[in-house]
Order: sequence, then C-alpha cells, then structure tokens
Amino acid sequence: MSLVINHNMMAMNAARNLSTAYSQLSVSTRRLSSGLRIGTAADDAAGLAIRELMRADIATLNQGVRNANDAISLIQTADGALQIVDEKLIRMKELAEQAATGTYNSDQRLIIDSEYQAMASEITRIAMATDFNGIYLLNGNLSANSHDGSGLTSTGKLKIHFGTGNSSSEDYYYVQIGNCTASAFGLGLGAGNSISTQALAQQTLDLINNAIISKDIIRANLGAMQNRLENTISNLEIQAENLQAAESSISDVDVAAEMTEFVRQQILTQAAVAMLSQANSLPQLAMQLISG
Repeated sequence: MSLVINHNMMAMNAARNLSTAYSQLSVSTRRLSSGLRIGTAADDAAGLAIRELMRADIATLNQGVRNANDAISLIQTADGALQIVDEKLIRMKELAEQAATGTYNSDQRLIIDSEYQAMASEITRIAMATDFNGIYLLNGNLSANSHDGSGLTSTGKLKIHFGTGNSSSEDYYYVQIGNCTASAFGLGLGAGNSISTQALAQQTLDLINNAIISKDIIRANLGAMQNRLENTISNLEIQAENLQAAESSISDVDVAAEMTEFVRQQILTQAAVAMLSQANSLPQLAMQLISG
C-alpha cells in the first residue's frame, strides 16, 4: 500500500470496523437490558410476527380463564338460590301432607294454605330477584334453547366464551337455566294450585314431587356445568403456560450467550478504537519525508 496523504485507507477501514462492532455492541446492550432477543422487527421479522400472535393468544386465554371463573360464580349464585327454593318446596310438601289428612277442618286448612301460598310467593320472589351482574338467572330468561347476541342485550341461554376463536366445539358453550318460579313448577295461586281442601292437598303432593324433580334436574345441570368449567380452566391455564414457554423461547434473550457476544463486541470495539487512533497518525510519516 502506497504512503499517501489524501486518503487514509487504514483509518477508513478501522472506522468501518469500529462502526460495525459498536453497532453490534449496542444491540447486545439493548438485548441484555431489556431481556428480549427480539426488540425490533429488524432483529427477527418472522419471529416478531409469531411472538405477537402468541402474546395475543396468551392474553386471550388468560381472559378466558377469568370468563370461566365468572361463569362459575354465576352458577354458584343460581345454585345458592335454588338451595333456598329446595327448603321452601320441602316445607310446602310438609304443609300439603298436613292438609291432606282428615283431622283438620276447613278453617284450619285455609290457615295451612295461607302459609303454603306464602312459600310459593317466596319461591317466585327468589326466582325473580336472583341475578348476577344484572343478569336474572331463575326467572326463565335463560331457559330458551336458542341464543341471540346480536343486540345490546343478549337473549336466550347464556353464552360462556373462553377460547381464542369462535368455534362452538372449542371456544364456548352455553349455560341454560329453566324457569324456577312457583307457577313454572305448577304450584301456588299463579298456577291455580292450593291445598285448601283435602283433595287438592292430596293432588298437590304429586305436583310438589314433580317440582322437586324439576328443580333437582336444574341443579344437577348447573353442577355438571360448574365441573366442566373447572376442567376448562385447568386446561386453559396449562395451554397458556405452554404457550408462554414457547413465546419465551422465541422472544427472550439467552443471557449467557448474549453476554459472551457483548464481551466479544466490546473487545472488538476497544481494538478498533485503538487501531483507528494509530491509523490516524500514519499520514504523519509522509510529512516526515516531505519535511526531511
């Protein structure tokens, strides 16, 4: 290489190597400080796209867990109310049994029927008042076989969404609760039922049996749905955990490997700085020839 003063090629080469090493040192510093291997799209464009899709699914799955937990709370609210209904139905059967015997006169049966009707009214009140977050559970609003969520207020059976998509076999199912008012059970004045006579009281015993069976079917379905939701939550949590591990392997930096690269680029940067300083002094040799 000729000794020239117009162009210092050694310095230019050292400066280019310094720029490259310093740029890589900056990348390593960013990765180590953030803990992320992929900080920008330039790091890994395909990896960035995969990571963001995974992050979206992870966030959705975690929300699905919360949705399922809310549904369990809703079911427990309904089941708790039905426990009280159960007590009322048992008392009503006891009263019907009392009125069905011949040892009471008509006035006494009317008194018994008065309490019986009060129990029926209380069942209806519970059914009309039991709600979760403004959604009434036992008044028949959730008893329809169809679901319509196109309006501001959904109608029909309750849709519980927990998956990342919109497939009925994978991402959601429905909670359906029958009408639990006294008249829906065929009991009370609203259904034309009383125990004011011995014959009516005897007929009512069968009606109350049917009501208890209907109520038990509703509670059994709620219990089965709660168990299903609990299993769904376990599956969602495992799925989110595994997806988080996969996202981590794509996105997170290997600190040991990156620290090795950081030290390597740091040494190269220091060497390039030293050589650039030396290369910048080389044209002075030409000046020594001119002045000599």
